[in-house]
Amino acid sequence: MSKNTLVPDKWETVPLESVCNIFDSQRIPVNVSERNKRIQGKKRDELYPYYGATGQVGWIDGYIFDGEYVLVGEDGAPFLDPLKEKAYIASGKFWVNNHAHILKAFTSNKYLKYFLDQVDFAQYVTGTTRLKLNQSNLRNIEISFPPENEQHRIVAKIEQLFSALDKGVADLKAAKKKLELYRQSLLKAAFEGRLTEQWRRDHASEIESTEELLARIKAEREKRYQQQLEEWQQAVKKWEGHGKPGKKPKKPRKPKELPPLTEEELAELPKLPEGWVWGYSEWAGDIETGTTPSKKHPEYYGSKFPFFKPTDLEAGYEVTEAREYLSSKGIKYARLLPVNSILVTSIGATIGKTGIIRCAGASNQQINAIIPIDSSNPNYVYWQTVGPLFQKELKKQASSTTMPIINKSKFALLHFAFCSKSEQDKITQLLEKAFASINHLTQTIDQALSQADLLRQAILKKAFSGQLVPQDPNDEPASELLKRIKAEREAVKAGQRGQRGRSGPGQRKGQGGQRRKARG
Repeated sequence: MSKNTLVPDKWETVPLESVCNIFDSQRIPVNVSERNKRIQGKKRDELYPYYGATGQVGWIDGYIFDGEYVLVGEDGAPFLDPLKEKAYIASGKFWVNNHAHILKAFTSNKYLKYFLDQVDFAQYVTGTTRLKLNQSNLRNIEISFPPENEQHRIVAKIEQLFSALDKGVADLKAAKKKLELYRQSLLKAAFEGRLTEQWRRDHASEIESTEELLARIKAEREKRYQQQLEEWQQAVKKWEGHGKPGKKPKKPRKPKELPPLTEEELAELPKLPEGWVWGYSEWAGDIETGTTPSKKHPEYYGSKFPFFKPTDLEAGYEVTEAREYLSSKGIKYARLLPVNSILVTSIGATIGKTGIIRCAGASNQQINAIIPIDSSNPNYVYWQTVGPLFQKELKKQASSTTMPIINKSKFALLHFAFCSKSEQDKITQLLEKAFASINHLTQTIDQALSQADLLRQAILKKAFSGQLVPQDPNDEPASELLKRIKAEREAVKAGQRGQRGRSGPGQRKGQGGQRRKARG
């Protein structure tokens, strides 16, 4: 092993600048506006890639470089993420801005690229909010440098192993996509009555008729209204008893009588089995739009009641926490939502994000909530809001100017499939069992994908410590290769000095003009 580092005997550990040329002085940044002017009206085959810190960022009508080079970010690259690439190969004719260093190895560009991908850049980058790898630090990165033939063997082995890994990762991602498609097909089948066909045959005598189902929903909604009316009357008495402070409690609205769906509406919806009926989301429960208590009143905020926003709905089926909380005063301003309320984001880029809260709280104005009536299984309501038909209609009905939005009135009229409470319970049971298996498989796939990233780094670490391929005793030592590289560089410099000595001002100007022309 080398006396300096734990690498094989014929390897050397040297500064990066010893094994490559750096062409940063030839970079020319061109802003987006200027590039757009230059490419306007030109065909794709007249354009060249325009590269930045982590890859191609556009096109341009000229090129600076022609050949194969290694590009590594100067700033804006994921320097501290061990699982992400920091360098990439650019080949052919291309342009580079000033956010990437341009390197050309004397031996193998791919060896250099793979080596840079596993470097610990923490000791080489500067800055806090935007990390920067300046050229001085780049030059001084220590590279493990084996004989040239071994470099090519290492690259070949890395690419062989990475190819197998890539295939495995592609297969895992395809399997994950199939699981999601299966999840959506289950939800679709569930709310078209196909998931419980056998259950209905086994319980035919227990199934309500459509008329009985509609009558029960109407009775439950009336019962909920009467309960709210009593609560309001008590609140008014309490308000009057305290001297009528602030606003009078708001009287609950009597639920509107909504007619059955028209033939035109039903024609656009899946056909439901006997005992089912299409209705509206407000038949499943009260619809409430959240509100945000004023920040001018800090006493509205505290630690008692979670204040849900779209970002808090990631947990989906089991939402129990929020990033912000309200006090007892604040919850009076923003209406308290009971346990098992279903929250649906109804504005912006995350429209349709859904969660069911397992603790009482409130929501902001970006969310519409369904507070299920007693005859609605909350989990059944939740799974239907997640389903493809509800999500599609939600986004279709959302008006859009600068961003999509669906108000409370439109949300209340989204179509909803209803069946008996016992069948709702069965559907929920079947979905939860199936989704538990799907979630377990998805988690297993995610773990395997994470392991693939770790394995990729392990391969690189092994490669650059001399453990990936066997050493060949017939290989020329890297020290001899480095001597030749040094001699070649000195010869090039001497030639350049001699050429400058023979050139007059007019000749240098002509050379500069040719270079500018080549750059486009």
